[in-house]
Formats: sequence, C-alpha cells, structure tokens
Amino acid sequence: MSKEDCIFCKIANGVIPSATVYEDSICRVILDINPASKGHALIIPKEHFDNVYSMDADTASKIFTIATEVAKAQKAELNPDGLNIIQNNGEAAGQTVFHFHMHLVPRYINDTVNVTWKPGESDKTELEALSKALRKRI
Repeated sequence: MSKEDCIFCKIANGVIPSATVYEDSICRVILDINPASKGHALIIPKEHFDNVYSMDADTASKIFTIATEVAKAQKAELNPDGLNIIQNNGEAAGQTVFHFHMHLVPRYINDTVNVTWKPGESDKTELEALSKALRKRI
C-alpha cells in the first residue's frame, strides 16, 4: 500500500476528520471509531511506518512519551480500573492497518475486552541461550 492510499496517513495528517485528543508535528492521537472500551485512543505518527521494525528510536520515544500523557488524561477523565497499551506488528500479531499505531484501551472491572494469552512453559537452558543471542543484537 502506498502512503497516498494509507487511511492512517490521511487521518494523522488531517485529510480525514477525527475526534482528535492531541496533535503535534510527530503524531495525532484520536479516539477510535470502533472502541474496545470508552476512551479507547490511537496514537498515529504522521510519518508512515509500516510497523515498529521500520520506526526510528526518536519517533518511538516521542510516541511513548505522548502515550504516558494520554494515559494520565484518560485516568483523570474516565477513572478506569486499568489500561492496556497495545501495539501489533504483522498479520500474525493482529495488525490490520499497516501503518504503525498504538492503542490505549482503558479497562474497567467486568468489561468485555479480552487481551490475553495462555501462558506457556519455558526451559531454563533455552531461556539463557535466547537471552544471550538477543543481547548480541541490541
């Protein structure tokens, strides 16, 4: 998909109207039109990044800084019982719009939002080897 066809590029850059919560030169924060819960917000960078793998560290840092501010505003305004910060990369992870975006989903006791997984089992030797391999790549 080209940047010109990307719906999140259009929303982030004001071509398509949105319920904007925050905007600066890096990103736009909007309320999701299909919310998981009341106050569900999306942080969308204005520059097109397919996913976290293509994003530079400065933009990522700015987006997470904004996430903390939006989360505090959600807490003050909505008084949720919790919050999920969700960011999917790739179809296997549930990404459906291939423009990086971060969800801030306020959570309420007994809501119907489901963000979970079945815990697996680990092998200590395998964990040690994988942690060593990953450290080399960071």
